[in-house]
Order: sequence, then C-alpha cells, then structure tokens
Amino acid sequence: MTEHFPIELTPPEITPWRAGNVGVDYVHVLDSGQPGPNVMVQALTHGNEFCGAIALDWLLRERVTPVRGKLTLAFANVEAYARFDFDDPDASRYIDEDYNRVWADEALFGPRDSIELRRARALQPFVDAADYLLDLHSMHEPCRPIMVCGTLDKNAEFARAIGVPADLLLDTGHPAGLRMIERGGFGDPTSAKRAVLIECGQHWEKGAADVAIDTLLRFLRATDAADVAWVAPRLQLAPPAEQKLVRVTEAVVARSMDFRFLVPLEGLGVVEKAGTPIAEDTDPVTGEKVLWTAPYENTVLVMPSMKHLRPGNTQVRLGRFV
Repeated sequence: MTEHFPIELTPPEITPWRAGNVGVDYVHVLDSGQPGPNVMVQALTHGNEFCGAIALDWLLRERVTPVRGKLTLAFANVEAYARFDFDDPDASRYIDEDYNRVWADEALFGPRDSIELRRARALQPFVDAADYLLDLHSMHEPCRPIMVCGTLDKNAEFARAIGVPADLLLDTGHPAGLRMIERGGFGDPTSAKRAVLIECGQHWEKGAADVAIDTLLRFLRATDAADVAWVAPRLQLAPPAEQKLVRVTEAVVARSMDFRFLVPLEGLGVVEKAGTPIAEDTDPVTGEKVLWTAPYENTVLVMPSMKHLRPGNTQVRLGRFV
C-alpha cells in the first residue's frame, strides 16, 4: 500500500455506457437535429482522475439532449481506469504513456504503438470534428480549481464566457508532447474553435466532482448546447466574483532524480520576492548544481508536485497574474 491523499469519491460504474452509438466504445454522440456546433466533453484523460467520469455518468443519467448541434461525450483512457487500485491510486494515471501528450500528427499517425495511442487514434475523428471542447481533469496536489486555456487568449476569453473557475491559466504548452486542447484548430489563433481543460481540484476530494458537474453545466450553457432553463436548476455552486488570469512564462523541468523544491508545495502559491530560490537539481552531464529562482515579484507556482518526478518531467510552471 502506498501513501496517498484520502479517497472521498467513489469511482462510478461506467460499463453501462460502453456501447456507444457511433461504433466506438464509451463514445456517445447526441444529435439535436438542429443546426449548431459540435460540442465535445471528455473525461478520464487519466485513469485516476474520476471526477470527470462522475460528471459524465451523471449527465448521461440525466438524459441530456442538446437543443442545437451535436453533443459528443467520451470516456477516454478506460483501460487505465479499469485498473484503478484503492491501495495505489496513482498507478492508473496511464498504462504505457500519457494519453494527453500524443495529440500531434506525428504521434497519432506515426509508427509507434501504445494503449494510449490506440485510444487517441479511435477518438481523433471526434476531437477533430468538435467546435468546442471541455476536458475534465483533477490534480495530484490539493489546489483550488484551475481552467487551463492552452497557449491562446481566445481560449481564456471562452473560459470567461463559461464563468468558472476563479483562476484561469495560459501556459507555454507541454514539453513532453501536444495536449488535446492544442490540437488542430484549438491551437490556431485564427480558428473559431475553442478548447479548455478544467483541473477540478485534488483527484479524490469530494469537491472535485461538484466542480466537474458545475463546470460541465456552465460549458453546455456557454455553447448553447443545453437550454438555460434545463441548466439553471441543476447548478449547485456559486460562480466566482471575478476571474483572474495567470500567464505562465516558463516551466521547471527536472534534469535528474536529485530535483527538489526549496519552497513549500502550494498550488497557486505566490513567491513574493524576485530572485527567491524555488528549486534545485543536478545536471546529469556536468554534475553541476542547477538553481531556479523566482523570475519576478509575486511569481505564481502552478501545480507544483514531486509525485511524478523523473528527468524530463515538468515539476512546476511559473507564472504571473495579469
């Protein structure tokens, strides 16, 4: 048994949703029969982040029907989810590789093979057909919810139209591979397509499921996929008084297993003084010490974690409120 945060949520039984209606397991496309955009929601990008699965399971049981366009609902890495172990819950994040790092064409249409690539290849036509996309996630460390808007201001504007959460994030992409919310038109500033990724809170805290459902409802309202009269009585959480945007300027990437933080690990914590040491590591080639310091006043620590420490992994992103 490994140490982990308390598991306050019950993983939902999703096998009733396996037989979708488009020939791909766990994918449901609901067609209003009316003109409108293709709106997509994905859960279980990572197999141990099941607040999104709770939200999709709830939505399907509510028998949602889009009022215009199409609504695509997909459970993604179901094979990793099937291996969820209460004694080692982090082990089911993925099986072979991170499903959310394989969305570049060279990976999707290249020669490599993995369980995650096979699933991404099955879902790729639905992702590419979507006009609006919401990807439901959670975080390893405790942190208030964050809406990851990729690298483009258009997605931050879309997050403001959704209205939640209080903290929005524009970053520099992921060095380990292209995320789904950056694929194709989602990552093109001239395209009308929009995509966001909500980090609902710590993986297994009860509130993460509440945030996932609330964000999903507000997303459906913002895209006009669901009628306001249907959404309103189902909302349970009050929206924030204001939304703040954090713009990431750099990622702190581990070079060796010697990497360690020199400040407390607090999600969206602020290092007030520029030049304050944040983390250190050892260069594996030269053996020299590597030091990261706060690049400016009030540097924001975005999702710092030591859980997935390995060379090449991003351990924290540094940003500033704008």
